[in-house]
Amino acid sequence: MPVASVSPDVTSQAVTVVAGLSIPSTSPLFLGLVALHVLAGIVCVVAGAVAMLSPKAPGRHPAAGAVYFWGLAAVFALASALSAMRWTEDADLFVLGALAFASAVLGRTARRRRRRGWPRWHIAGMGTSYVLLLTPFYVDNGKSLLIWRALPPIAYWLLPATIGLPLIVHALLRHPVVRQEGERSI
Repeated sequence: MPVASVSPDVTSQAVTVVAGLSIPSTSPLFLGLVALHVLAGIVCVVAGAVAMLSPKAPGRHPAAGAVYFWGLAAVFALASALSAMRWTEDADLFVLGALAFASAVLGRTARRRRRRGWPRWHIAGMGTSYVLLLTPFYVDNGKSLLIWRALPPIAYWLLPATIGLPLIVHALLRHPVVRQEGERSI
């Protein structure tokens, strides 16, 4: 089975299939942007996970967080270009990308300015950006993913938040950095 192939889909538009995922174009420019977008997305998913799971101290957490932030900036820039090329089909994905990047900017700014309550804003912003990074991936590709394709399409929209938001709330209530900041402001 070839890794990439070109075939017409049911609407008679040419698509490129890569590793079982349909890309709705045969344009080399579009496919190149998709490849860069996917690469930046993988960097974000890995760097974000490393940042979340690392001790909140100088070293691994801020380094992974910086990679995540700048990777997300690239994901958003590329998503903007891809959405502009297929606005009718991808406007909703653009909105999710804009919200993801705006949330990350909020979280990063809170950390850099360190105003009262900054840990909560940092966790909420960065955590929400991660959920909003994953959501358009599943919305766009869920129908082609092994386990996800068995789910109703509304699940592609709701599952990332259903899993991610309780984790964010837990961190907001229990994380030692948040608790320390709360004790300092009393």
